[in-house]
Amino acid sequence: MLEDCDFDFKIAIVGLGLIGASYAMALKKLNAKHIIGIDKNSETLNKALHMGIIDSAYDEPGKYLKDVDFVIIALYPNDTINFIKANIQNFKTNVIITDTSGVKEMVMNSVDSFLPQSMQFIGGHPMAGREYKGIEYADEDIFKGANYIITPSKRNKKSSIDFVANMAMKFGCKNVEYISPHEHDSMIAYTSQLPHAIATALMNQNIDKKYFELFIGGSFKDATRVAFINSKLWTELFTMNSDKLIDEIEKFKKSLDRIKDDIENNNTVDLEQFFKNSSTLRKKIN
Repeated sequence: MLEDCDFDFKIAIVGLGLIGASYAMALKKLNAKHIIGIDKNSETLNKALHMGIIDSAYDEPGKYLKDVDFVIIALYPNDTINFIKANIQNFKTNVIITDTSGVKEMVMNSVDSFLPQSMQFIGGHPMAGREYKGIEYADEDIFKGANYIITPSKRNKKSSIDFVANMAMKFGCKNVEYISPHEHDSMIAYTSQLPHAIATALMNQNIDKKYFELFIGGSFKDATRVAFINSKLWTELFTMNSDKLIDEIEKFKKSLDRIKDDIENNNTVDLEQFFKNSSTLRKKIN
């Protein structure tokens, strides 16, 4: 039934923050038959009902999950693991479960260690988001033009993986990529976690704040944009991917040391080449 991706079945979304509520909006736009919203915050649930993005609301899981074919979990990584573990007896046989968490290896290894063979967990990570959190910042178009990463395991059925991929494409994602959980976490340590570490380090640097605001330009604003951070979530993301992030921090320190040495030694040739290489690589992103 799920293979057709027509959403003519019950869907549960766990966590109606920015991402979870955006899933609900996007699915409603695709005429999903019935969306169940699950969130501990009753105010958030009432907002979702008022907005018309969910059809029923629950502040805790229960046996009603036996009627749900597809579950999207938009929680922090540890909460994702705990929710699945706590609801093993509530899930429907052959249910497809996917997540949105920013680390994959630890989450998937943990879930696969206790999830029955009759249930499918497909690791997912939409490369979409904002600096702000909460249902009020949700947007049905947040996925448009974004990449969607799927980290399948050996136990996943092709039809289940294809279902999640088809959903992402219907949301307007420009690309769906399949990589291992290990590869995902290695890349995310460099492209996401390291920039957040740098931004927060810049904001926490001990400098004289007397004329601080007078000297803030576009470069500082761009470099520290992601320092407006969800501290609980990012503490969890950093510590759950610690080995890979520490490795990237060490590499970054070596790059900074190279710049420092070139400045100290007045090595303008190497410094200029370093800058040129940086510009060339940045143009490729554009």
